[in-house]
Amino acid sequence: MSWSTLVPAETLAIALGRADLVIVDCRYSSSSPGAGEYAYEQSHIPGAVYAHLERDLSDMGRRGEGNGRHPWPDAQAFTAKLGRWGILPQHQVVAYDDADGAMASRFWFLMRALGHEKVAVLDGGFTRWQGQRLPVDSQLVRRAPTEYVAEFDASRLLDAGQVQARLDQGDLLADARPADRFRGENDFMDRVHGHVPGAISRPYAENMHEGRFKPPAQLADEFRALLAGRSPQQAIMMCGSGVTACHNLLAMERAGLKGAKLYTGSWSGWIEDPARPIATG
Repeated sequence: MSWSTLVPAETLAIALGRADLVIVDCRYSSSSPGAGEYAYEQSHIPGAVYAHLERDLSDMGRRGEGNGRHPWPDAQAFTAKLGRWGILPQHQVVAYDDADGAMASRFWFLMRALGHEKVAVLDGGFTRWQGQRLPVDSQLVRRAPTEYVAEFDASRLLDAGQVQARLDQGDLLADARPADRFRGENDFMDRVHGHVPGAISRPYAENMHEGRFKPPAQLADEFRALLAGRSPQQAIMMCGSGVTACHNLLAMERAGLKGAKLYTGSWSGWIEDPARPIATG
């Protein structure tokens, strides 16, 4: 059996030890960037390797020029990381973080943009795993290196100019940040507050219920209401830096609504050009 969106903790626990399974720990905290890796070193799901948001899932050397706080990495650089983690295109990959899947979803969409189908996020994350008293380990994992060759599907990765053009054509732009940050309030992350004119608010937390993703049918109803007759391919997801937006992309695919796109630079990239308009409220 393969998983392409979410996997429950109990199901993953049964699969531990499968030769084709690779588990990736993506725990990260913006307030303490080293905390996730430290937590991994203390306790993690057996066999998991660790992926750091800034070191492994972003290219921090590309900050500026509209790329935002967590620039989307180059395909060759990212696939080199996959090779070091021993991941091949045929592997079943499962990513997890502390709980809601926001960091793991970034890894999920990186893989999906490469065309890797067998990749899923652990529903409920490490918090639920521990709550179910499932096995943990503190042994640091070193897998045999491999070579992963692939390119990103550029049609699903948009820059500011492409986003504006699609907005002008009537496409949907949904912002995954909390509603107060979307309105331009209580934003401690970015120097300019507000949102892209024409965007709507869809906080990624609304995909969750009691620490797990909502059922697919409920997610489908909610996202179809946002789409308002548009196709999923006419939807663009953004957030502060292109990370939590991937949570909405995962929720849509879980609901059977495939093909939405990511504004990689998101709000932090949008405001790098002071000539771009902003909206508040």
